[in-house]
Amino acid sequence: MYIKNWLIFLLFLFFTISLPNMVFSQVDRPKEFKIGLAGGENEADRLKNYECWRAYLERKLEIPVKFYPASDVAGIIHGLLGKTLDYASVGPSAYAAMYIDDPKAVEPILTVKESDGSNGYKSAMYVRKDSEIYSLEDMRGKSIAWSDPNTTSGYLVPSYELHQRGINPSTFFSRTGFAGGHEQAIIAVLNNQYDAGATWVSGVGSAEEGYTRGVFKNMIKKGLLNMDELRVIWLSGFIMNGPHVIRKDLPEDFKEELINHNLNLQKEDKQCFKEITFGESQGFIKVSHQNYENIVEIRNFIRNQRRR
Repeated sequence: MYIKNWLIFLLFLFFTISLPNMVFSQVDRPKEFKIGLAGGENEADRLKNYECWRAYLERKLEIPVKFYPASDVAGIIHGLLGKTLDYASVGPSAYAAMYIDDPKAVEPILTVKESDGSNGYKSAMYVRKDSEIYSLEDMRGKSIAWSDPNTTSGYLVPSYELHQRGINPSTFFSRTGFAGGHEQAIIAVLNNQYDAGATWVSGVGSAEEGYTRGVFKNMIKKGLLNMDELRVIWLSGFIMNGPHVIRKDLPEDFKEELINHNLNLQKEDKQCFKEITFGESQGFIKVSHQNYENIVEIRNFIRNQRRR
């Protein structure tokens, strides 16, 4: 009798502890999936280019998938930190900003492997081809349009690498400003509003053709840019490709399912993969916070410089 009562007690204890957790796991799976789309091109183009991916994920996850375009990177950061967004593809600097604010908010899960097998890109400083600017030294006393304060290639890394050379951007350039996005900065340079700008490129292939991936390549494809109009005068060192990030508090099985679907995207729909990754590459690979620790350090460095 004693053993029987003890077994009943153990079974009661098991279901008391396990059942709520099982129910919670089912309830916690999102009923819809909210993806943030950062600025850099007009909203209609963004939604058009990414629609195939939205439809693919909705079919695979069997829940509604919705896009939420933001005018700038800050909108994506606030959405993820505030849990009004579940997922986004961001630059390393934007991820670093979120990690510094709240290490438990999001986690990096995927990035793109380049066509040459590398997993990074570079910042490119560019000028009008009809200018007399051919090198970084020629930019002394000239103006530059940074893309956005939260972009890695369009502000963070070039600023940091200039500091590492002993150059203070605030005194080296005659004028700096934020254009509001990569495309906007390029257009500002083409319109002679600034002497130079900075953006991201794969660094693979020919500069005259806009490299294999990047903002130049995407603008060429849309008929917005002819590389005969621009000259690249400087390339940064290696930058780890920006991550796809997801809310850390979502269920682990859901995150793994999503990761696997994205890993299979290139195989199942290569054209769609090219649309959302801005050119040629080999596919997605897994990443973690460790891949971006150096960018967190760089962001802290630049933040401290701006406070001085």
